[in-house]
Amino acid sequence: MTIAHHLDDATLMRYASGDLDEAFLVVVATHLAMCEQCRKAVRYAEELGGEMLFACEPADMNPAALNTLLNRIDADEPALARQEPVRGDLPAPLARKVGQNLENISWRRVAPGVKRHVIEMDNSTSSSLYMLWIAPGVAVPEHGHGGSEMTLILSGAYRDDLGRFGPGDVADLDEHVEHQPRVEDGAPCICLIATETRARFSGLIGRLMQPFVGI
Repeated sequence: MTIAHHLDDATLMRYASGDLDEAFLVVVATHLAMCEQCRKAVRYAEELGGEMLFACEPADMNPAALNTLLNRIDADEPALARQEPVRGDLPAPLARKVGQNLENISWRRVAPGVKRHVIEMDNSTSSSLYMLWIAPGVAVPEHGHGGSEMTLILSGAYRDDLGRFGPGDVADLDEHVEHQPRVEDGAPCICLIATETRARFSGLIGRLMQPFVGI
């Protein structure tokens, strides 16, 4: 697997510091399970954070701080963030949410050539997490975003103005980016997407379809 599109440095720092909500955490952890380059970058960010802690002035801690830390280590959410290898069709961080095989995903048709699977979150969050199945040759209407959007390709590929995105590639986008992904011929594109807000479609057709598509 040759990965050409990686996580933004700011995203890697937020992941290393535990500052991502659950939807984006799942996407980042899944990409890390597929990408050695980003795993190395996270380790560097964690080491940098440790050095910064050593440089800080000591402060008094709450007597219960150690027990609180140990309880958080044992909790489910940190376990999600461990960079584990691919098992079955899907990397472990995503497999914990949807199962190990793509063939078992319960898709819902939302538009011609487009199916969606919504992933429920364990914790309260304003962000959304879902998977899309897009048929070969289908183009998603041109759109932007009211906030961050992160798309990880699991299989197949699409192209837009930013380049070609294949398995393992991640589009780490903000509200300033507008694009129109078009799936390559030959195979459907299956991707994992986290968004802060719904997409902002540019054309009339896209805006009319949005209530039915739900993205």
